Amino acid sequence: MMKKETDFLDKIEADSIIVEVIDKNTGKMFRRNLPVNYLETDNGIVLSGETIDGSPSQINFLSEAALAKINELLGKGPDSPRCSDK
Repeated sequence: MMKKETDFLDKIEADSIIVEVIDKNTGKMFRRNLPVNYLETDNGIVLSGETIDGSPSQINFLSEAALAKINELLGKGPDSPRCSDK
């Protein structure tokens, strides 16, 4: 059985992204190529670029797995162990 392409990728990277939007007033679709760095891993997606004044900026979209890890580290995870002691 052939594996899906995403089954063996640890990360996906790009130096630009393409955004497609549908205007809510006209219903027309617009497509833009943006100079935004894209990084996707098991932990989520990071979009990075610059603000209008040239300062670095990032937006992070965390995966469910990453949020679960963060909650565990902050003591907000389940009250029972993940592994059995037996």
